[in-house]
Amino acid sequence: MGSGQLPLKEDAIPTNSVLMQILIWNCRGAANPAFRRHFPELIHQYKPEMVIITETRIGGERATKASANLGFTKVAISDSVGFAGGIWLLWNEDDLQCDVLDLLIRISRILLIRQLQWPLSVPLRMLIIPTSRLRFGFQVEGHTVAQPPSDSVSSLAFSPKGNFLVATSWDNQVRCWEIMRNGTTVGSVPKASMSHDQPVLCSTWKDDGTTVFSGGCDKQVKMWPLGAQPVTVAMHDAPVKDIAWIPEMNLLVSGSWDKTLRYWDLRQSTPVHTQQLPERCYSISVRHPLMVVGTADRNLIVFNLQNPQTEFKRITSPLKYQTRCVAAFPDQQGFLVGSIEGRVGVHHLDESQQAKNFTFKCHREGNEIYSVNSLDFHPVHHTFATAGSDGAFNFWDKDSKQRLKAMSRCSQPIPCSAFNSDGSIYAYAVCYDWSKGAENHNPATAKTNIFLHLPQESEVKGKPRTGTSGRK
Repeated sequence: MGSGQLPLKEDAIPTNSVLMQILIWNCRGAANPAFRRHFPELIHQYKPEMVIITETRIGGERATKASANLGFTKVAISDSVGFAGGIWLLWNEDDLQCDVLDLLIRISRILLIRQLQWPLSVPLRMLIIPTSRLRFGFQVEGHTVAQPPSDSVSSLAFSPKGNFLVATSWDNQVRCWEIMRNGTTVGSVPKASMSHDQPVLCSTWKDDGTTVFSGGCDKQVKMWPLGAQPVTVAMHDAPVKDIAWIPEMNLLVSGSWDKTLRYWDLRQSTPVHTQQLPERCYSISVRHPLMVVGTADRNLIVFNLQNPQTEFKRITSPLKYQTRCVAAFPDQQGFLVGSIEGRVGVHHLDESQQAKNFTFKCHREGNEIYSVNSLDFHPVHHTFATAGSDGAFNFWDKDSKQRLKAMSRCSQPIPCSAFNSDGSIYAYAVCYDWSKGAENHNPATAKTNIFLHLPQESEVKGKPRTGTSGRK
């Protein structure tokens, strides 16, 4: 399929040959409803014998199901990686005998088809359809962090003092990268890593921007001054699910499946206070003096850290299903809660503000409902991002009750995400999230990636709701 074959002149076709037409389309998202509308129109208009669809941006079972309904008897698929890539090759076996030996698509959007075999006497006509003519699709980045973890990512955290990103993983490792940005160009350099004895579930930074805390299934929290050896600074009786550093108190707080919160002064080996929780800790969010803790059985416990030994308020989640994540408002006046049922609750603490509370659905596709895995407030505009097991992330404005930007879906779930300190970079992991159990996970073949999105101001800056007022 070399460049010498294009353009193909009609008078160059041997008289005993049949002209073969191949349609190549960069669709920018085969899950997009517009793709399903336009594809039959293109097939009807050009009647190709073979179709090559690039930038499908979906993979796995979703790609198999979607490509099977396009009217061709044979399909070859190369899965996408995050927002980038993905290619489908489609043809009818009654019209064409084709053996695909290798089918690849690279992040740089360069198409390679090696040794694609068909009768060499058949000339080729290439019909290349640019996406811009169809007026749909998302313009998204595919910046990939170098040397990602070898197993699923459980947490992401940026340094408060610079663009250093930490990821914890089910491969027992904690890794740190330096993220470098020059305009729209983003690069990453692996800087260091350290190990736990078992899978690591959570991470946070000290306010000095050079010290990382991590906790996990080995029931301990380690303090890792970058460039030095990690030391154990906290212990629990069960895995540590979440942690937070409280600079105003110079304390570390850890939440565990042993149903306790423990506050730690790093100068001593025993907790300065142990707070009993009603159930296992799932998520912690701190905006001093506000701390919100989500536990099993849909408990949401609010603490005023000026009096940390007493619960300020305990409520039952406004969401009917298991809590997955919480995020305190930047102004400390309330919090968000996300659940496994593709729904987010917005809750205000002041009794006079209860009329502003609401919930909304997200991370759903038809009858498919996915978990909301991550809630992150933008550090400048105070809008927020949700990321879910559907493989998508969205930006929202709670004050105007509207979605600011919907991004196309990745081929795997997004289990965690994080903004950097000025909100110019949004990191998200794309990997298996264990929502379908160990029986559906094969570490030998699973792909894990961390991507970096550069939010545009229009995506994350709040704006007044136009038209009608009231609940979305």
